[in-house]
Amino acid sequence: MSPLILIAFLLVFLVLTYQFGRFHILRKAGLQKKKPHSLPGYYGTYIALFCGIPSLCIFGLWIGLEPHIVEFLLLNEIPSDLKSLPPGELNLLLNEIKNIAQKSEYVSNANPVLISAAERYNDLHKISMIALAILITALCVGILAFAFNKIQLDLKARPIVEKCIQFILVIASIIAIITTIGIVLSLLFESIRFFNIVSPFEFLFGITWSPQTALRDDQVGASGTFGAIPIFAGTLLITLIAMVVSVPVGLLSATYMAEYASPKVRAVVKPLLEILAGIPTVVYGFFAALTIGPAFRGFGEQIGIGIASESALVAGLVMGVMIIPFVSSLSDDVINAVPQSLRDGAYALGATKSETVRQVVLPAALHGIVGAVLLAISRAIGETMIVVMAAGLAANLTANPFEAVTTVTVQIVTLLVGDQEFDSAKTLAAFALGLVLFLVTLALNILALIAVRRYREEYE
Repeated sequence: MSPLILIAFLLVFLVLTYQFGRFHILRKAGLQKKKPHSLPGYYGTYIALFCGIPSLCIFGLWIGLEPHIVEFLLLNEIPSDLKSLPPGELNLLLNEIKNIAQKSEYVSNANPVLISAAERYNDLHKISMIALAILITALCVGILAFAFNKIQLDLKARPIVEKCIQFILVIASIIAIITTIGIVLSLLFESIRFFNIVSPFEFLFGITWSPQTALRDDQVGASGTFGAIPIFAGTLLITLIAMVVSVPVGLLSATYMAEYASPKVRAVVKPLLEILAGIPTVVYGFFAALTIGPAFRGFGEQIGIGIASESALVAGLVMGVMIIPFVSSLSDDVINAVPQSLRDGAYALGATKSETVRQVVLPAALHGIVGAVLLAISRAIGETMIVVMAAGLAANLTANPFEAVTTVTVQIVTLLVGDQEFDSAKTLAAFALGLVLFLVTLALNILALIAVRRYREEYE
């Protein structure tokens, strides 16, 4: 029995217990001709929570500890000569046993001892899942019987259920906060290790990025050069091009849909525009690399301008198209939130439609528009796939949009591809770039909040 099947079984059981709780309280209310304290749904949720929370906790704990217990039991059964292997080789042996165990047919030339160990590993895993299923079933049945006797018409199910849900929401919030703190600390600690090897001044203000490891000590850049200015410049150049495309188009389309389009046109145009946000970024990357890049290069050859197939212009243009729905959707919501009384007052003073939009509606919605633009900039800075496929990997310090450049996210991907040693400056540079990217996006989000608060105006 796989964990997914067990989870599906548990969810079905919880739905049945919910229905059972509702039916039980309604039946008891009909027999006693008395109204229960809470709505029937709260009694069903009461039983479902009593059964589901302990079961899910045990399931998570079991799934977390089961691999270690199975490995411990397996190591006690393998031959003594294999037990005496160094820790590193022993881990490799366990991984090989797991790889053999995951295959439907064992490799014919594999060691018979490993095949036997893989069969034992599968047996232990099956026993573990069966034991978990029996334990969860017994626990649910026991809790169901307890809750069955607990449910009475005077039971205050609603306050109990609401407190449980509030507790679950608090736990979810704490998990999200802890996850964020863990991400920040992991970036910070690894970045500190990097800056112990490379000077922060060189990283932040150097103009040469060459993180590769040389084969000989006498080679140029044997220790690598980590000047990140070309990367930051490439990121800003592509982001600027994307904003030049997305902000005017997104804002104008939002203004049209909110102020000029009829309800029928809006019902068609808005979903079609927001489809752009659902297209995977790798599809945009393919479109840029196979269509836009060659088209721009051919056009440049015809007019005598050298445009690389992988250029900042191509990546920025396609990225701008991808970001249009972010600007358009957010700006449209903000414009629609402007009170109709402001428009009516402008019309009463003799203003035309365009004058009302330019001088009343857009200024009133400025705080939301600024926030939407800053969030779109954060989205552009963090984009990876389009830049990987359309802008190239060359760390060029240039302001020419027709040349190939690279960005922070692309270099992070490049540095962490393949087998890496996390004690070298080359690999640790990815964490330093990630920390800079995190701080930049955090600053943009803070600016968005400040802009929203500063330009927000209350209208009655």
